[in-house]
Amino acid sequence: MPIPALTAPFPLLTPEGAPAISDWSMTPGKVHLNHGSYGAVPLAAQQQQLRLKVEMDQNPCTWFMGQAATLAGTRVGIAEFLRVPHEDMALVINASAGVSAVYNSLPFADGAEIVTTDHTYGAVLEGAKRIARKHNGKVQVASVPLDADAALVLELVMAQVNDRTALIVIDQITSATARRFPVVEIAAAAGKLGVPVLVDGAHAPGVLAEPVPDFDGFWVGNLHKFACAPRGTAALVARGAFRRYLEPLIDSWGFPHVFPESFDHVGTQDITSWMSARTAIDTVEARYGWDGFRSYAASLGDYGQRIVQHAFSALTGEDASVDVGMPVDPLRLIRLPRGLAETHEDSHAVRALISDELDFETAITTFGGAGYLRLSTHLYNTPADYEAFAERAVPALAKLAQAR
Repeated sequence: MPIPALTAPFPLLTPEGAPAISDWSMTPGKVHLNHGSYGAVPLAAQQQQLRLKVEMDQNPCTWFMGQAATLAGTRVGIAEFLRVPHEDMALVINASAGVSAVYNSLPFADGAEIVTTDHTYGAVLEGAKRIARKHNGKVQVASVPLDADAALVLELVMAQVNDRTALIVIDQITSATARRFPVVEIAAAAGKLGVPVLVDGAHAPGVLAEPVPDFDGFWVGNLHKFACAPRGTAALVARGAFRRYLEPLIDSWGFPHVFPESFDHVGTQDITSWMSARTAIDTVEARYGWDGFRSYAASLGDYGQRIVQHAFSALTGEDASVDVGMPVDPLRLIRLPRGLAETHEDSHAVRALISDELDFETAITTFGGAGYLRLSTHLYNTPADYEAFAERAVPALAKLAQAR
């Protein structure tokens, strides 16, 4: 099967021609096409974290007694990368922890409702349902077509808002469907009604030059995905009148303080990942430039998406292309053949097969009863990765679908 020709060269964005993969310790023999789930940590940041762990274990008394002060300084460096004032940002272990802090801090009235969409990350949706049940309320879910533009998304979300709405939860970049939502416009419309908004920006740091939208409300984002920080590193940003309610999930010695200082007191939690995040960020900036990454990821995403779609369509006769309405440069969605990953459980089985038998790490998602391949692009990826997937994995998946 011929692969569509490149329309432009793809030089690796590396100093003096050094291979990009040398900055990461990826598993030999595996092709990693799923940076969007767990990221990849540059060796420099891995080594920095190990040094900090040694320092922590050599004298834990000194380490933990000074940890809150250290964290206050760590926040400054990360806030600078996110382009937000450090006094508006706290650090948490992941985006879900930030979401939970918001859910458990806001003063929901009896019968309160939470508005979200059918693209919302599963754990975030379950958390919304839990907090709604606690207050005898419910979650209103806006059904948003994959190809909806910004105006339609705004209309569908705001149509669910009523006088009982206590919070709107909206993805900045969706996980299962790899698309953006117009979070600034939704926050503006909600603000006129006095309804707080929580933006789930789990994938935004690194992908967007200015990942934190300018609005009064809450934003959470993972640093361990495209920003390449060690796992367990995320930010919670809060602005406006509702931020005064924010409290950490675990009571520690931060109780005399308010957000964000109250979140700096994390007891004996190992926060060496947070302290190594800026090393990861600076490594990418120094060797490649974040603007360079975004340009490369977009071009490679176009190419990878095109050849994998072509391969599926040529073998199955089905159109594998997907119109996601508001696409994301380093995350691309491709429709799988009918019969594959049509349920959440089966998506895990298909992903495991691709990893165990074909040696590709991918994200397989389900939305609206259809299965999708979500491809990622990062600096260690090359056109050959997507060519290999088209040549080796696509025929195997097409054959699997035929057998079902």
